[in-house]
Amino acid sequence: MQEKTVSGFSKLSKVGKVRWVVETFFKDPENVSRELMSFWHEDEEQQRILDGFSENTISNYYLPYGVAPNFLVNGKLYTVPMVIEESSVVAAASSAAKFWLARGGFHAKVIATKKLGQVHFSWKGDSAKLFEHFDELEKRLRQDATHITINMENRGGGVLDIELLDMTHLEPDYYQLKVSFETCDSMGANFINSVLEEFGSTLEIFVQEHPAFKGEEKNLDVIMAILSNYTPECIVRAWVECPIEALGSGCDEMTPDAFAEKFAKAVRIAHIDPHRATTHNKGIFNGVDAVVLATANDFRAVEACGHTYAARDGQYRSLSSCSIENGQFRFWLDLPLALGTIGGLTRLHPIARRSLELLGDPGAEELMMVIAATGLAQNFAALRSLVTTGIQKGHMKMHLLNILNHLEASEREVAEAIEHFRDKVVSFTAVREFLKLFRAKKGSLA
Repeated sequence: MQEKTVSGFSKLSKVGKVRWVVETFFKDPENVSRELMSFWHEDEEQQRILDGFSENTISNYYLPYGVAPNFLVNGKLYTVPMVIEESSVVAAASSAAKFWLARGGFHAKVIATKKLGQVHFSWKGDSAKLFEHFDELEKRLRQDATHITINMENRGGGVLDIELLDMTHLEPDYYQLKVSFETCDSMGANFINSVLEEFGSTLEIFVQEHPAFKGEEKNLDVIMAILSNYTPECIVRAWVECPIEALGSGCDEMTPDAFAEKFAKAVRIAHIDPHRATTHNKGIFNGVDAVVLATANDFRAVEACGHTYAARDGQYRSLSSCSIENGQFRFWLDLPLALGTIGGLTRLHPIARRSLELLGDPGAEELMMVIAATGLAQNFAALRSLVTTGIQKGHMKMHLLNILNHLEASEREVAEAIEHFRDKVVSFTAVREFLKLFRAKKGSLA
């Protein structure tokens, strides 16, 4: 145990960090060291930028960067950048985009863009007094934070509402300021947190100095001031629709009516059963996260918010819905998405910058709509497979190359395997047996 602890690790050079890690934890430190350093960016300036994103960096971790073309969203064509390692996700999104391209494409609208933050505090005074003087407090809060908010206000954003909440029925002496913000094209985390911390300082000073508060009432303790990643009023809606008969080629030997009914029932099941809903929504986030990552937004915050929103009525449910009315098929998704296209890493990360350029340098609202459409496309593709051919047929075809790489297949063996499995079910066992027979046959002919 002792030999695996280290003091002052953060002060070591990058090479020093690599050396300590490989010599402490690996059997062949020389080879591991070379491998880790082989992933360093050949451009030293680019590597310096990447190293600055985090702490104690010793290498770079690569993920595939792909694109899904033919996304028609609100009449505008996009090629969508996607960063994801899971087989078939980009192919599925591309397939759904092409399917809906001939049926009017995706439609999307931003319903609201309000973001939230909270100042949590303890106070033992008379709550009626605090509410009585809240108008005065709010004016002071806004005034004291002007030096932080002025630039955002000039861009059309800033602090929207400030609400005082008495939470003492849930926790003794617990109150909060619930604050809503508009942050325009920035995600706004640093802005929101800076404002909230300023509010916390003003709040403490206000009760100390105000003549209405006496004795113990002057002691207010700010517990924490922090944004909330749950943004139920920062919502985008994406949808597709067409006459049922227009579904045609997507039905895979089913009638359009039978396909539509089966598809809609699959969505309803995800509203009823949390076990199914979890996998259903995971599929949505396959598409959402891939674009969020490609544009250097915070996929962890997006997922946390989306899953909370999916359980907003007390049960975890599908984020998407489907209806069949008057011969019309409609499939839609409401998703909370707090995103930015300026600030943070969105312009600092070299590939994220190119992702935004690929999308036509969208503002935050346009990016919300593109990402929601991508999530809906992914969900449509997965459900279409599930209710027709089954998920494994397409997924395992995409996974074939990974299996072949794992089994160290040669270029010729890869080509032969692709041809062999063109009309067969792919599984790890089946591929291994194919290679075994192929190699045996090749050896007998040698």
